[in-house]
Amino acid sequence: MDPGGERQSMKVEWNVRYLTIAVYSFVVIALSILFYLIASDITIFSEKVSGFFGTLYPIIIGAVMAYLFNFILEIIEKHITDPLMKKNKMPRLKNAIGIIITYAIIGALGYLFTIIIIPQLISSVARLVTLVTENFDDISLWVIDQIEGLHIREDYLEYIVEWWNGVLDNVFGFVTGLIPVIGNIVGIVLASVWNIAIGLVISVYLLFDKDRFRALGRKVTYSIFQGPRANRILELTRRADTIFGRFLSGKILDSVIIGILTYIILLIFKMPFPILVSFISGITNIIPFFGPFIGLVPSFFIIAIVSPIQALWFILIIILIQQFDGNILGPKILGDSLGISAFWILFSLLIAGKLLGFIGLIIGVPLFVFIYSIIKDNVERRLAKKGLPIETKEYF
Repeated sequence: MDPGGERQSMKVEWNVRYLTIAVYSFVVIALSILFYLIASDITIFSEKVSGFFGTLYPIIIGAVMAYLFNFILEIIEKHITDPLMKKNKMPRLKNAIGIIITYAIIGALGYLFTIIIIPQLISSVARLVTLVTENFDDISLWVIDQIEGLHIREDYLEYIVEWWNGVLDNVFGFVTGLIPVIGNIVGIVLASVWNIAIGLVISVYLLFDKDRFRALGRKVTYSIFQGPRANRILELTRRADTIFGRFLSGKILDSVIIGILTYIILLIFKMPFPILVSFISGITNIIPFFGPFIGLVPSFFIIAIVSPIQALWFILIIILIQQFDGNILGPKILGDSLGISAFWILFSLLIAGKLLGFIGLIIGVPLFVFIYSIIKDNVERRLAKKGLPIETKEYF
């Protein structure tokens, strides 16, 4: 009896086709059971997911901080540490000095914002609420008297008065709701102080070892994907970083300058609530295209509560500031970071704003630019393979 022949006869011959079908069937059944368990008790699943992301919350905050602060760090490295420490053979020391300067600047700005701007904002909001509650009826009656003095047809007059009363009600609700909103924001910030503190520490570690993390990301990418696919993924990652980084950092800097410029001009013209109005203008200016108009509406009514004539002058001031921003300051800071037409900017804002709310209004444009660039690459590559021109002007 041949023991070797017996072992050979006991060898199992796998059918690759049926094995593949069995594996796919097992995966489908497992996913179906998992989906049923999730759907049958969605509340517990949501709590588990929320708890998981709650655990990662400090890490997410730290990653966002590190990404935003890195733009300041790169400027410091380019203009301060690199020129002064060219021959330094300790790159980690140079990186540490740059990080210290970066966080010193951020700390100083945060201190000034907390000590100077926030108290003035709260004081302005409290004064505004007092003015509105005390003079709301007088303002409404005065405007209605002015409208009636125009001798407009009765049906039109009723419509205009009804519309104006609705506007005043909305303004009253907006103004009186500012204090609860500010209170909620302060409460959220205070509740997240621990997470923010941990995130700040994490951001320091991320910036200190950013080159190592980049190298690790490239290493993992090349280990998973083939050469051409890995190169494409890394190229898209660099492109996304360039688009989002240049847009967000540039837009934040542009909005800070616009806010400060608005504050100075409002002080010169002795406008009411300069700190509150300039703060609204600076925050809403981060939103492309719609931002200045979004900030103009509440600011106009805030000033109009004190002086309607000054509110009209305010509109002219904002138009001039936006002309300066759109034609001089914006292109100087942002350059051609978008590279798309006004139609696509409007399109991306509408879609992203609908899906993601205020965050969508901020990141919608760079996100669309990134997706647009990928589609453009694929279209041009297909045209080139067919021997067709890739320039759009060739198809007019």
